[in-house]
Order: sequence, then C-alpha cells, then structure tokens
Amino acid sequence: MASSTIRKESIDFLKALSKNNNREWFNQHKDKYIEAHNNIIAFADALLFEINKHDKIENSSGKESLFRIYKDVRFSKDKTPYNTRWHGSFKRATNKLRGGYYFNIQPGATFLAGGFWGPEPKDMKRIRQDIDLNFKSWKKLLSDKTLLSTFGKMTGDIVGSAPRGYPKDHPAIDLLRYKQFIFKYSFTDKEVCSPGFVKKVSGVYKKMRPFLNFMSEVLTTDVNGVPVN
Repeated sequence: MASSTIRKESIDFLKALSKNNNREWFNQHKDKYIEAHNNIIAFADALLFEINKHDKIENSSGKESLFRIYKDVRFSKDKTPYNTRWHGSFKRATNKLRGGYYFNIQPGATFLAGGFWGPEPKDMKRIRQDIDLNFKSWKKLLSDKTLLSTFGKMTGDIVGSAPRGYPKDHPAIDLLRYKQFIFKYSFTDKEVCSPGFVKKVSGVYKKMRPFLNFMSEVLTTDVNGVPVN
C-alpha cells in the first residue's frame, strides 16, 4: 500500500508546474505527475479512513474526493491549463448530516476549510430564520474557546447590506449578512510533508464538528424544532 505521507516531490511537482503551466511541459513530465497524483490519492484515502472514525462521509474513496488537475478555462481570464494545487472535498453522509470538508494542498498556501460554501435558497432562508430567533445561541457557539483558538472567526461571503426582510439594526445583523459559513486552518509546507499530517488534518476537521452538528440540527428541523424530511 502506498504511503499516506505527502512526499516532498509531490509539492515540488506543483512548484515546477506553476513555473511551466503549459501542455508541452506537462506531457514531458507526465510520469512525475502520475507519481505525485498517486501519492495524493493515498493521502486522501487515509484521510477518509481517519474522518470516518469520528464522522460519516458520503465519498466512497479518497480518489473520488479529489478535483482534477485539468482546469476548465472556458469562462476564466486565466487560460493556463492546470491547477497548481492538490485539492478535494468530503461531503457528510445522509440528509441528516450537513456540511462538508475541503483541503487545499499548495506550496506556501496549504489550508483546510469546512462548513457551508453555497447553501440552497431554502437552506439559506432556514439559517437566517434561526439566526433571527436564536442569535444568542449562535453567538455562544461562535465564541466557543476551541473554535476560536483553532480557527479564529468564521469567514465567508456576505451580502452588502441587510438581507431582504431583516432590519439593518437587527441585533444579529453581522450574522444575518453571511452567505457562506466557513472555518479555515492553515499548515506550513513542513507540516504538510510530516508523517502525522493525515491525523492532524482529521483532528482539525473534528474540531469543526460542534458547528456542523449545530447547523445540521437547524437544517433538519422547522422553526419550532420539529424534524422535517
């Protein structure tokens, strides 16, 4: 079985690709890409195994979690053909467990993220209903010492003003303006290539769980706390 430790060569390949982001160079170094890609698949497989010890993930394999290195440049100003990072995501299983995990492995810019990137309109409506009615519970959760010491403040895109239906002077207007609900954590390149990295990543994800579980409860109940399908 391939080692789940991310090899320095897998990071070095990305560094070289960022300087030679063209098809000719990539095809000449396809063997290096395959070696690095297989290494990242082994990492993602091991990470899936570790996360499933404390959560339930929908992805059937680590490979399934990975995004392609080939970019879709049809609607992008940047026409370079390849992503210069290894990245992937894991979705929590069943309709009862909401949210997901993301990893971005990139020289000098490796980070993890978790939460809710693009809630559907009905979910966004339900989230704002809960903030409106229970903002004290939200603020208590977001001031949790473990969350703050690990991730700092919650991040994510926000609307320019108050969302429709809510006054600008609402006591939780800062929370109501969020369109995304994300926690992020960064690693150095040295940490990325350390033998215990996969367990560290899983441990960081686990620290997001109070928020993910809180949101799962919100999104699977109505305003009266009654479970919904």
